[in-house]
Amino acid sequence: MKRKQPSERLILLTGGAGYIGSMLVSQLLTAGYRVRTIDSLLHGGMSLLPWMNHAKFELVTGDIRNKADLERSLEGASGVVHLAAIVGDPACRDNPDLARQTNLEASILLCDLARAKKVPRFVFSSTCSNYGKMSDPGGYVDEDSPLNPISLYAETKVGFEQYLQESVSPEFCPVILRFATAYGLSPRPRFDLTVNEFTRDLTMGRKLEIYGEQFWRPYCHVTDLAHACRLALESKNDGVAGQALNVGSTDENYTKKMVAESILCELGGGSELVSYVQRGNDPRDYRVNFNRIKTAFGFTISRTVPDGIREVMTAIRSRLITDPYDKWYHNVYAS
Repeated sequence: MKRKQPSERLILLTGGAGYIGSMLVSQLLTAGYRVRTIDSLLHGGMSLLPWMNHAKFELVTGDIRNKADLERSLEGASGVVHLAAIVGDPACRDNPDLARQTNLEASILLCDLARAKKVPRFVFSSTCSNYGKMSDPGGYVDEDSPLNPISLYAETKVGFEQYLQESVSPEFCPVILRFATAYGLSPRPRFDLTVNEFTRDLTMGRKLEIYGEQFWRPYCHVTDLAHACRLALESKNDGVAGQALNVGSTDENYTKKMVAESILCELGGGSELVSYVQRGNDPRDYRVNFNRIKTAFGFTISRTVPDGIREVMTAIRSRLITDPYDKWYHNVYAS
């Protein structure tokens, strides 16, 4: 089947005003796609202002839990990138009903409607948090490793992954992207992410108290996460249908202590600001292998954690971001 050129393709992006979504809107429009995004604007829509008058951009202010909003948004779409969610463990823990409704029930509704409208490619943003705690402290987990969701956020992601895998057909190709922990600047900045938060605090000269400093996480810049979504849309590799792909780089696994030390290295001092404490409420610990996405899509990262640290430092020091502690830079949800 002949694939449409970007200028002919309308992509529905859920959550386009968000941290990753706003970056992906920019990348898709720059590549020539037509982009429609549905977003409830829970965190405002300032990130989309640069595109509001773009001839190929359309905003649907709506809720993915609403069937009518989804049907209107899907009209004419030839691909879906599903980013909209209640994101992160704290937000899901504080709003469990909203999290289940949005992350699982609404996602299933979106999938069913996309299949009914014969949308051929469906890209879903999942998370490496699904691995929970690796059984071998000295090894790596990959896409074939057992999933061990230990938070409501991960449970909802795993639940929808399983639904997508059961929905594969010759006409419907869902691709599951398990994102590493994001960092870096986007049109909708966030400072409730480990690298960004630690960099903010130490750049501002504030004391940083770290727990679980020995636990591993993989990290990936928001620009590269968005790029992976575009590659998943464009790939001619239909063998990835229903498959999960970790998004990141094997070289970019860090402990929290390693992240802090990287920041201190960029600062040239400040070790007296960092302290390590023992707390037992975050058992997640996973070091991830990312070879599969490189083979499937030719994906490689363009930025590393030190690059992201310098980026955030520059934004704060130049006062491009005047108050990085403002609530708008956090995923805070109304109960």
